[in-house]
Amino acid sequence: MNGSTFLQRWFGRGWLSLGYLFLYLPIVVLIVFSFNSSRQDMVWSGFSTRWYAELLNDAEIIGGFALSLKIAVLAATSSVILGTFAAFALNRYQRFAGRTLFAGMVSAPLVMPEVIIGLSLLLMLVSVQKIFGFPERGMFTIWIGHSLLGMAYAAVVVQSRLQEMSKSLEEAAMDLGCRPHQVFFLVTLPNITQALASAWLLTFTLSLDDVVLSAFLSGPGSSTMPLVIFSRARLGLDPRVNAVAALTILVVTIAVIISSVMLARAERLRQKQISAAFKADAE
Repeated sequence: MNGSTFLQRWFGRGWLSLGYLFLYLPIVVLIVFSFNSSRQDMVWSGFSTRWYAELLNDAEIIGGFALSLKIAVLAATSSVILGTFAAFALNRYQRFAGRTLFAGMVSAPLVMPEVIIGLSLLLMLVSVQKIFGFPERGMFTIWIGHSLLGMAYAAVVVQSRLQEMSKSLEEAAMDLGCRPHQVFFLVTLPNITQALASAWLLTFTLSLDDVVLSAFLSGPGSSTMPLVIFSRARLGLDPRVNAVAALTILVVTIAVIISSVMLARAERLRQKQISAAFKADAE
């Protein structure tokens, strides 16, 4: 290894380390100061868990956190279901009436400002409520908005996996007598499991920390955790906010680890089954 290659390698590692430091140092600082006994930010006065204990008596933060988790789970699930069907239609059916319009409508939330999406949904829901008396702004309307945004992201993730997936397995299953819906549930879905899990985690995170759509679509008594944190931050940072943010990071980290382990096990099992099938055919 010459000197030039050595310098290039360490220069690249140095910039990469600085990038990770820039991205994750604020998160580490937030977690550390959630154990600070002082109410003043960035003034360390000793280790304490008082702010986590005070969270038990803070009904607003606990309610917002619970509401955010419920909406995030529901929105991620509905986004993956709708996004998968949209991606399958766009990838497997190249020609159908209104395909270009449908593709544009699916990807529109990706490029449209959330302010516009939130305002348009608010106007539509207010009009619907005046006519039918339903729905009132709250958990249901927030779920609708988050599902609309998450569906676009889920469709992109799933569609990219469908494009990489070979159609020979689906064609072989149809040659063996499977009907289209059987091919979808027995062949296609097992092969895009990782993409579905990635889309679910992505949309779950987007819903959990969304502020703009939640601000437009929330009603009395339905403030999500980001809205509670945002409203308190305008009046001065509250150490309890650091504690709830640290707990949120913990929840997301555990979810990512569990999903990664489950996906790795499923992939190893699938590879073993494929190897066993090839060996059986060879014999």
